[in-house]
Amino acid sequence: MRAEIIAVGTELLMGQIVNTNAQYISRGLADIGVGVYFQTVVGDNVQRMKESLRIAKGRADVIICTGGLGPTQDDLTKDVLAETVGQRLVMHAPSMDKIEQMFQARGVPMVESNARQALMLEHSEPLANDTGLAVGVALTHEGTHYVLLPGPPKEMKPMFDRYAKPWIVSRMESVQPLYSVMLKFAGIGESQLEHALIDLIEAQGDTTIAPYAKEGEVAIRLTTRAVSEAEAQTKLQPLEADIRRRVGEYVYAAEDIALEEAVLRRLADQGRTLAVAESCTGGLLSDLLTNIPGSSAAFAGGIICYTNRVKHGLLNVPMEQLEGVEAPGAISEETARMLAEQVLALTGADYGVSVTGVAGPGESEGKPVGLVYVGVAARDGETTVKQLQQFGNRETIKLRSAKSALYHLWKRLNS
Repeated sequence: MRAEIIAVGTELLMGQIVNTNAQYISRGLADIGVGVYFQTVVGDNVQRMKESLRIAKGRADVIICTGGLGPTQDDLTKDVLAETVGQRLVMHAPSMDKIEQMFQARGVPMVESNARQALMLEHSEPLANDTGLAVGVALTHEGTHYVLLPGPPKEMKPMFDRYAKPWIVSRMESVQPLYSVMLKFAGIGESQLEHALIDLIEAQGDTTIAPYAKEGEVAIRLTTRAVSEAEAQTKLQPLEADIRRRVGEYVYAAEDIALEEAVLRRLADQGRTLAVAESCTGGLLSDLLTNIPGSSAAFAGGIICYTNRVKHGLLNVPMEQLEGVEAPGAISEETARMLAEQVLALTGADYGVSVTGVAGPGESEGKPVGLVYVGVAARDGETTVKQLQQFGNRETIKLRSAKSALYHLWKRLNS
């Protein structure tokens, strides 16, 4: 079964909100074996909405629309679909009762336009809205299945999960879900990873290999269709084993988690703690770590030692090492080493990680943009320093440097 998602709303086209609904629905449809072939965004315009429905009908078995079910005059999705399929809009009494009771409970008069949220197509099935007022719609017309969902995610998600997905499954001749394994990589670029796996990617068939990249990390999703999870594992495991044999040293997780979460988990498993000293990343590394719930179990804290005065005053790096014609400088292996060791000693953590470098846009200390040093000090081991040459703008260099620091710590934790 092929699906198309049509997100309705001029605010989406203007960039005022992000279309997270399409991502959520696509994942949910994949779970039941429905492939999303197209995603469309259309504004609150009758003619363009009609054209989007017409095009979708020619290439999809199920069309899922989100948005445009509210009480205002620009909430047109039900009206447009009713006109498209030649059906009247009728009142769904339970939804109307719910709306009236809500206004009564608030002690305010109901504006007449709110009744629009209780409308449905005359030959459709209602999809209950457990967290809002606008009733959803499920309809099969001339062999095409239509599902209308509200736009707000807090309303759309429960309606889709509890009612729309089961309705779609009931219309499917056979259910063969998609099963996936996500492998997460760090310390290797997307092009390098693809080069190592190019023969597998070119030979893929029923089991697909899809790479995804973002700054500092790469993911490979292995996907296959199967009647059961056991059958899927039989198909996926040999391919996963081959990938691990080739590039396993860069795999930090077999699930869709960020590198910082994998590092914190490993630290917690080992009963170890981490402290960081950040110069060029300006607190970004600490921010990544503390965005993970429960990070306090392993993250002791950090120091943003952006200036030489702070490097010297708080972390005891000698000024003669930081400044002077013959000095190594703040951006050096020597300083990265001391920062990592000093933050470890200051906080009593088990590991100290430092990042110092040139984020740009101009050189610093006569050193090129993107030159970064990452130090990793261990209470029960030696200190190592890695020299990196990052590329990109200031924001990119900061993020890549923070991720590189996490990767080198992760390698240390697994050595």
